[in-house]
Amino acid sequence: MTAFDVIERFPAAMADRAGAWDFIRGFAATWRSPLTEDDGWPEADLDAAEARLGLRLPAALREAYLLFGRRTDLTSLQDVLFGPAHLAVEDQALMFRAENQSAAFWGIPITELDRPDPPVVIRTGMADKAAESWEGWLDRFSHACVEIVLSESLFSSEDLGDNREFDEDEAATLERRFTRLPLPEYPMFQTSVSGIRWFAGPDLIIRDDARTWIWVRARTADALARIRAEPPGEWMMDDSY
Repeated sequence: MTAFDVIERFPAAMADRAGAWDFIRGFAATWRSPLTEDDGWPEADLDAAEARLGLRLPAALREAYLLFGRRTDLTSLQDVLFGPAHLAVEDQALMFRAENQSAAFWGIPITELDRPDPPVVIRTGMADKAAESWEGWLDRFSHACVEIVLSESLFSSEDLGDNREFDEDEAATLERRFTRLPLPEYPMFQTSVSGIRWFAGPDLIIRDDARTWIWVRARTADALARIRAEPPGEWMMDDSY
């Protein structure tokens, strides 16, 4: 199959829901395995969730769950996308995802559920539960789905992924060598001062976590070797150190 050009296809993924789902189809087919008709949740499960919760699920959420909601390799290797039976309303938001140690949760404000592609909010888990609150994360659920698939792919291969410490002084090298993807910068958690940015290059995707850590996922061993060479550093999975 022809290599999927992340940089070329990404603007369409940000334009509308159809573009986001096409991007996820293409990315899955070339970086993981193609989507099949068994990868989504049945309509009946989503209908049952609506009946249990007493609300209508947004169109974007239904479309995503129908398309790839059961593909845990795309959605739940690190953090967890809830199945329809585990969707829950908490503090005026429909909660659909949890960080793997419950350090954060993602949801859709109840007041936004009538929008086809509503914004997503995040809540950081704290010792003092009274201090927790929902804060803005990404402006469309479809954008959140693209982010989820990219982020989970970072943990999908021990041989083709790596990560290391990164600092502000290296930002110029990253920005010169690779293309910034047009996903709006968003917070790691609600307490973050700076946020997450995505970059890409030939057969590479890169997540910059608040200018302090970078994660990479390559499609080929050669692509991984290239990024390990520049920007250089002590990569966590590189046994040559």
